Amino acid sequence: MHSFKVILKIVVGCIILSSCQPQAKVETPATLEKDLVQYVNPLMGTDSRFDLSNGNTYPAIATPWGMNFWTPMTSKMGDGWTYKYDENKIRGIKQTHQPSPWINDYAAFSLMAVTGSLKYQEDERASWFSHKAEVAQPHYYSVYLADYDATVEVSPTERAAHFRFTFPDTDSSHILLDGFFRGSKVKVIPAERKIIGYCRNNSGGVPGNFHNYFVAEFDKDFEWVHTWQDGWKLQSNTVENQGDHVGAIVGFKTQRGEQVHVKVASSFISPEQAQLNLDREIGADSFEDTRSKALQAWQQELNRIKVEDDNIDNVRTFYSCLYRLLLFPRKFYEMDSDGNIMHYSPYNGEVLPGYMFTDNGFWDTFRAVFPFFTLMYPQLNAQIMEGLVNTYKESGWLPEWASPGHRQSMIGSNSAINIADAYVKGIRGYDIETLYEAMLKNATTSEGRPVNREGNVITSVGREGIEHYNELGYVPYDVGIHENAARTLEYAFADFAISQVASELDKPGDMAAFRERSRNYRHLFDKESGWMRGKNKDGNFQSPFNPLKWGDAFTEGNSLHYTWSVFHDIQGLIGLMGGEEVFAQKLDAVFEMPPDFDDSYYGFTIHEIREMQIVNMGNYAHGNQPIQHMIYLYNYAAQPWKAQQKIREIMDVLYAPQPDGYCGDEDNGQTSAWYVFSALGFYPVTPATTQYVIGSPLFEKVTLTMENGKTLVIKANMNNAKNVFIESVKFNGQAHDHTWVDHHDLQKGGVLEFTMTDSPNKNWGTNKSSIPFSMSNHKDK
Repeated sequence: MHSFKVILKIVVGCIILSSCQPQAKVETPATLEKDLVQYVNPLMGTDSRFDLSNGNTYPAIATPWGMNFWTPMTSKMGDGWTYKYDENKIRGIKQTHQPSPWINDYAAFSLMAVTGSLKYQEDERASWFSHKAEVAQPHYYSVYLADYDATVEVSPTERAAHFRFTFPDTDSSHILLDGFFRGSKVKVIPAERKIIGYCRNNSGGVPGNFHNYFVAEFDKDFEWVHTWQDGWKLQSNTVENQGDHVGAIVGFKTQRGEQVHVKVASSFISPEQAQLNLDREIGADSFEDTRSKALQAWQQELNRIKVEDDNIDNVRTFYSCLYRLLLFPRKFYEMDSDGNIMHYSPYNGEVLPGYMFTDNGFWDTFRAVFPFFTLMYPQLNAQIMEGLVNTYKESGWLPEWASPGHRQSMIGSNSAINIADAYVKGIRGYDIETLYEAMLKNATTSEGRPVNREGNVITSVGREGIEHYNELGYVPYDVGIHENAARTLEYAFADFAISQVASELDKPGDMAAFRERSRNYRHLFDKESGWMRGKNKDGNFQSPFNPLKWGDAFTEGNSLHYTWSVFHDIQGLIGLMGGEEVFAQKLDAVFEMPPDFDDSYYGFTIHEIREMQIVNMGNYAHGNQPIQHMIYLYNYAAQPWKAQQKIREIMDVLYAPQPDGYCGDEDNGQTSAWYVFSALGFYPVTPATTQYVIGSPLFEKVTLTMENGKTLVIKANMNNAKNVFIESVKFNGQAHDHTWVDHHDLQKGGVLEFTMTDSPNKNWGTNKSSIPFSMSNHKDK
């Protein structure tokens, strides 16, 4: 632990901690930028594997929300765990679009340097490397390839990247471009020092004409050119190849320290668009120009939130999480020669005008990622909403898990929640009537959901079991629909979200109908056990019932995790359980019981179970999303001090800016968003309302610059590792006894001031008027 003060608001030179790079100072709306990139560790979460996730991340070398990321490969082509921190060899630097190892990648190809005898097959070309000779930053990656005495560096733009290869003194330096399997083409044009081609690899969710067209421009003449064809068969002195898996090799004679630069870009639209992307985003820029621009892109976004605190480890964790939060969903659109926004549709294969975003699972990100965008990036969120409009027009459905098109993963109808959160909080500039139509379609019919030849649904769009749900008020346990109780709870919250939009659109009939449907969670509450439970079609609860059983009626969790998924009506749930004291006791029990579990549904212990088991927090499973809001629910039971203590404990124990720094899957920014919000001192328990529930702020001072130019300062007087409890709160100088803050008030800026103490203040935030929104006792939003 370092004790020196980290002042991130004062304009000074670059603080040298590890690999800080010189930069020009530029103006932001609030003040001059500070070097915050130095605190980001892109390797956080990379020490992961199939059976134990410490994040399941890879070092994404990218610009915020970039169309393309770049990452080193330690694993074989096609392995979802493309970079494993404990592996020792690099196979290449690949362009990647992977949102999760479970979803895997698409449109990937790689570059690699080799010297000496030609080695191009992915196993034999892999070079030993060390983390001691590796630099990983959001805007820049460098690694020394020990077997070849060569260094590879890369820096990105949104749709392109700049490579710099430094070679030894040799007559045999090579750069390989691997087009990967499942369809690729390469063509070398020596007279132009260029390689062009395409790759078509994917893991699903693409039309039949899917291509990622690439162009790579070199700054040194080729001494020789080879390609390889299917089966890794070398085709010496050839310039073109096409097949299932092909690649190109160009060679040079180099002197020690000689650098070869390669500018690479790609397009999902056409080869010509790939060249346009390269010319527009890099053009004549030097490597240092590209690197500087990528650095400034990150500095600009990170400087929207300036932290002042003397705990450098917490500062590093915060900015490492904020970096993850600003990666997805990716921009899946490009600009034509006239600057018009265009996109290749991953739904119908056409090139169409307008925005498109992808690589996101709303089951994860509706909880805190999209509320963060609503708070800090309303313009971006409006563009994402326009992208949802285009998705619906091009596919007939809203996306639930897109990569790049519709995928079959997870459950729920959470697109409705993201739409409602944006609209209820005042974000406009998109076709809300079309989105409302799409929300209603999800909620009323399953007709037209994509199916395979066997009649099985092959994407997550719509609502599986919707006819049962609309008839009975729940998805039955005994009709062959897995995770039925979880679906019911999530559909009920989606219905609440629809009712919120209906209210804004002055549709009182729809508002009332969906508000009533949002009470469907009550059908699954089992008074005998006090937990949510699957229910058969005849109205009887399924039996036998073990609330510790993972899966089955629930999704990647058990009843102890999913019972709290009544985001919109916690007071209603408290009433079902028998009052605030019983409710709080059940919250306590989740932490106090042993980490017992039943994994019989899966037939083995899935990684989410193991991650719960090993952290010594009972049955609390922060490594997966369903329970991440649970701690904040103590506020609804008038015991906010318990939330304050446990929130700080989780930030302290389960997060660190290290390769094992998460306690489960990071998941497109969601697990990071929990930390970012919680460190600020509040969290969006109920998206589609305007309230954020107060927890325990982590830092002494944070300054947020809103998109409207207003500044929100969050102070925590007397804050330290022991003083985790709130003594009092003031907002703009006025005493604030609510355990929540309003979105519109935060947007206006001002000062949110906490006074912290080392013992619970059981008088603050415990009045009836202090409790956050619940549908049962609030008419407002």
